[in-house]
Amino acid sequence: MILYIAEKPSLGRAIADVLPKPHKKGDGFIEAANGDCVSWCVGHLLEQAEPDAYNPEFKSWKFEHLPIVPDKWQLKPKAATRSQLTVLKRLVKQANMLVNAGDPDREGQLLVDEVIAYLGVRGDKLHQTQRLLISDLNPQAVKRALTQLRSNREFIPLSTSALARSRADWLYGMNMTRAYTIQGKKVGYQGVLSVGRVQTPLLGLVVRRDEEIANFQSKPFYEVLAHLATEKQETFSAKWQPSEACQPYMDEEGRVLARGLAQNVVSRISDKPALVTQLVAKDKKQNPPLPYSLSALQIDAAKRFGMSAKDVLDTCQSLYERHKLITYPRSDSRYLPVEQHSLAPSVLKAISSGAAELLQGADAPDPRLKSKAWDDKKVDAHHAIVPTEKTANLSSLSQRERQLYLHVARQYLAQFYPAYCYSETTVQVTIEGGLFNTKARQDKSLGWKQLFARQEPNGSKASGNKSMEESAGKDDEENDEFIGQLPPLKLGQALHCTRGELLEKNTQPPKAFTDATLLGAMTGISRYVTDPEIRKILKETDGLGTEATRAGIIELLFKRGFLQRLGKSIVSTDVGKGLINSLPASATTPDMTALWEASLNGICHKETSYQAFMQPLLGTLSTLIQNAGAQLPTALNGLQGQGYRKTASNKSGYRKSYSKKSSSAKGIGTTKNDGSNKYASQKTSSKSSVTRSTSRSAYNCRKSTTAV
Repeated sequence: MILYIAEKPSLGRAIADVLPKPHKKGDGFIEAANGDCVSWCVGHLLEQAEPDAYNPEFKSWKFEHLPIVPDKWQLKPKAATRSQLTVLKRLVKQANMLVNAGDPDREGQLLVDEVIAYLGVRGDKLHQTQRLLISDLNPQAVKRALTQLRSNREFIPLSTSALARSRADWLYGMNMTRAYTIQGKKVGYQGVLSVGRVQTPLLGLVVRRDEEIANFQSKPFYEVLAHLATEKQETFSAKWQPSEACQPYMDEEGRVLARGLAQNVVSRISDKPALVTQLVAKDKKQNPPLPYSLSALQIDAAKRFGMSAKDVLDTCQSLYERHKLITYPRSDSRYLPVEQHSLAPSVLKAISSGAAELLQGADAPDPRLKSKAWDDKKVDAHHAIVPTEKTANLSSLSQRERQLYLHVARQYLAQFYPAYCYSETTVQVTIEGGLFNTKARQDKSLGWKQLFARQEPNGSKASGNKSMEESAGKDDEENDEFIGQLPPLKLGQALHCTRGELLEKNTQPPKAFTDATLLGAMTGISRYVTDPEIRKILKETDGLGTEATRAGIIELLFKRGFLQRLGKSIVSTDVGKGLINSLPASATTPDMTALWEASLNGICHKETSYQAFMQPLLGTLSTLIQNAGAQLPTALNGLQGQGYRKTASNKSGYRKSYSKKSSSAKGIGTTKNDGSNKYASQKTSSKSSVTRSTSRSAYNCRKSTTAV
């Protein structure tokens, strides 16, 4: 008998649906006509033991106990799902072969592996366990997946990486939370001060942004526009480019701070001849944007629909599990396996039938085209989020489901259109020795952009001429340099500057984070790292948290009273500020988690080991605990605990159980419970083993700000 162990009942039912019928449905399992069985976990069946399971004295929070480091890690069955674990225990014993059907990510791998290990599977049965990777719950996709089983042993590094992360998060979060909560009480703060390897650096980003805004002092700066005319009185404008000699009167971002300097330029160029001294016209093309990963979709949906990260994740989960319209949503990949290109005709047919509005006024997609999205080298356990071969009934979807399905489908459609082609012209004009620049862009062939240049079905404007990648990764101000159209120009052509115009502007404070920009910060965390070596690492393993956990991390900080919403802005509370200002910099910046993720990624790719990751941790942890005890968190003076409460089932003051998909967020626990695993070291034998910014010439600014 083959036993398929799915991560959740919905996946279990999808597997059973393609097995021989008739089926016999039991309590917690489905038996196929050929005797094979499908059962499932219900999220976590096991949870990590509380500290007091290792030593009853640890039930009381005392500083002298820290750091707490288990000699041998323990898992215990969750009370609410103990019966399902009993079902699995019986079925595992009866089975001749086991198939791990966890979600296709490192956490999904560990969730089932830890159950198999907990139930004592060893020897040949463990060695022969297979891995089933399903990213589409439609029957034809499940059938294909069943013909592509792989040895579960291939995924040992993935499971080991998840195990190392979960144990390290427990060690760091639980010990740091206890340390700062105990110290917080000494200054009158009565709440739990949760500290986590991912959640706290994220909170640190928001707190530092809020402090920048609060301390910001606006300064005026000045720009000069030259209004130009050709002999035929065709007009356009160009912006002054200050010379190097003007640097003493500019800020580090190249803005002119001296009004007299800019005003002098205006007076010097008005009603003066001008000359086209540089003219560069280039034909360019832009390939279609890649299909969505979860974070990319969350960022885009936050910008376009005001959806939170959690809203997007929950909606995508419904589209995946309930409607079966998209593939596995918790994906960090934006690429597709080459083999899947053969499904393009049927997927395109489904989109054309169910979401024909996406193609209104556009050329038909060409299924023969193969964009850069198809790349086996960039696909690991899961691939980009794309539509399935199932035809959508849009009228049966909620507004959010419909919006996200159409977004995913449009991004997939773009892969079957040619590149967007345009001409970009850069013009440099010299007036009285000074340089003025302007740019213009002219469409030549819209290609894939024809899908994005129209109205949304609900009447709101779509993405205009911007792809998701353009809008998510660039500021709109970048396009200020471009003007709509230029008159015909030639190199050396004489022009006339009719007048100069002084533009007075003010420097603006950084903007408060929103759902979209906070997610963007998490996925592009290297921008917030100052150490060049760590930034280099992050180019390879970029991201704070994972696709599966980012929404949960943000929501958790709201629940704990560390973040709040002001309109669309996400800002820190007084408690959030107090906590960050009480912690050492290493705990509030992304550097440490960047190094962790680099090592965890190395475990996945067999470049480093479990012990090499875990060994340095204790030394670092001991130092952090020692430093916590050496000074009081005075930034929390006078603040009241909020947003986090002990409960009867949570007497120790920190969360006992966690949902799988919000693990890194929790900080003091893990999502996939950190238990024994046959694929990694069972023990950490002792604490030491777990450780680690004018002259008279018009543009020569040498002497005074009143002379240009």
